[in-house]
Amino acid sequence: YAAGKVKRGEYNRFVGLVQWAYEGFYGQAEEIIGDKKTARSIFPIAITMFFAVIVTYWITILPGVGSISWNGIPMFRGLPADLNFTFALAIITIVASQVYAVKHHGFFGNIGRFFKNPIKDPIGAFEGVLEFIGEFSRLVALSFRLFGNAFAGEVLLMVVAVMAGYFAAVALPFFLAFELFIGFIQAYVFFVLTLIFTSLAIQTHGDHASDHSTDAAKHKKKEVSA
Repeated sequence: YAAGKVKRGEYNRFVGLVQWAYEGFYGQAEEIIGDKKTARSIFPIAITMFFAVIVTYWITILPGVGSISWNGIPMFRGLPADLNFTFALAIITIVASQVYAVKHHGFFGNIGRFFKNPIKDPIGAFEGVLEFIGEFSRLVALSFRLFGNAFAGEVLLMVVAVMAGYFAAVALPFFLAFELFIGFIQAYVFFVLTLIFTSLAIQTHGDHASDHSTDAAKHKKKEVSA
């Protein structure tokens, strides 16, 4: 709807909001990646991750999701509260970053980032091993970060509903609003980390452009950590 309106030159507040949000997210992608062509290529995957996380996370606050069960098995589950879902998203992110790394460095060039001759370059070989281990740590961190927050959110809502008793109708809306905010933060973090991991995968040591990309990625890492 928004794209059609923009193409026809018709604008309203909703279209302006969508355009503002899109330009903001796309600007961040260019800033983190450091290369406009690569940023334009990876952006659809990153923004899809954002919407996949935020929509499925917000669905978890609907009545009955996670709370109605049959023989101890929940009838409705929020996808982010299922480790299979978060692990699948993390795999897609890591695989996508490696695909762009192969495009940027070539197949053997990308392998050379991880495996180097320990005799000629012992320090580089050690760094390669650490980088190889780092790829798996990123996979685990991505999946468990989202899963942990979503699962904790479901538990929090159920605990508040039980403890509040008759006052649950008054207390729960505040916690539901908080969960909506947390869902946005988690989706944004997943979006940023997807771009950062891609930026780290395509960087070339000694290249000025990639140094800029690395600095931007480090800057974003500090923001996410904060």
